[in-house]
Amino acid sequence: MKVAVVILNWNGEALLKRFLPSVMEHSKGADIYVVDNASTDGSVPFLEANYPTIGIVRNTSNGGFAKGYNDGLKHIEADIYCLLNSDVEVTPNWLGPIMEGFETIPGVSIIQPKILDLKQRDHFEYAGAAGGFLDALGYPFCRGRIFQSIEKDQGQYDDVKEIFWATGACMFIKSETFWALGGFDEDYFAHQEEIDLCWRAQNAGHKVYYVGQSHIFHLGGSTLSNMNPKKTYLNFRNSLYSITKNLPRKKALPIVFLRLILDGIAAARFVFQLKINHCLAILHAHISFYGNFRKMYRKREKANFILKYHVVTSIVWSYFVHQVKNFNILVKD
Repeated sequence: MKVAVVILNWNGEALLKRFLPSVMEHSKGADIYVVDNASTDGSVPFLEANYPTIGIVRNTSNGGFAKGYNDGLKHIEADIYCLLNSDVEVTPNWLGPIMEGFETIPGVSIIQPKILDLKQRDHFEYAGAAGGFLDALGYPFCRGRIFQSIEKDQGQYDDVKEIFWATGACMFIKSETFWALGGFDEDYFAHQEEIDLCWRAQNAGHKVYYVGQSHIFHLGGSTLSNMNPKKTYLNFRNSLYSITKNLPRKKALPIVFLRLILDGIAAARFVFQLKINHCLAILHAHISFYGNFRKMYRKREKANFILKYHVVTSIVWSYFVHQVKNFNILVKD
């Protein structure tokens, strides 16, 4: 299978200088591309001067993560796309176990490796960790990371396991699957578009897997940190988008109603923490959701909806009330 490692870049010259060497060294046999989202720094001249073998796709505008990849991948031919963040350090033989997974796991269309923290290399990283799941209200969490609680990597997730969603920090996806699903939803701009893509893939009968024998190190927060209100806005709004689009109507509407109430509680919590900008971000997220509700509703999948997409009823209740902060303990409950 032909593999293309595709890095989306926007004004990330410093990241390219730091992280491209590991990608070039450890990705033998794969074609490497940088999709540039109309950068205004020296990213493209740097690539042209120092990495002449890398394919460069120049987008005409910065359409964010979703549109950026959709536009760029149209110009790349491969059986497997590896969508890789520009702030990732890859490791020797990181591709081998992934490709073996595509060859041996029946029905698999999407795979992610183990995501470790570049700053604390024996711990999982926030964005993806050891594979993503949802609770019954659509809140995302990971093996190895529940909200802000990060587990130490002690080999507890060195397995091959079916998951619900794979992180956009490093996602391998069959090109035919990506285009059959219509790519990322560009209305998301950034954040949680990979959850929506995986949810739509699940509804269409595809399988998503985690392969723990492959691992990478992710810096994280290079575009938007967790403390940025814009990230709060995108996460709250886009989560509501995904629920509206990807669940049966009789389930989606009650869950959206409950989530709006819980979002209000989260906003009040931000007020008590004196994070007023984050409270306003939730308000703006709701206003945007209301304005786009009909549009999102019309995007609902025509394929059969999966009946059970969650492994726990409420990650919020388990985490904040029962203080469960470890995935393996959580699923035993």
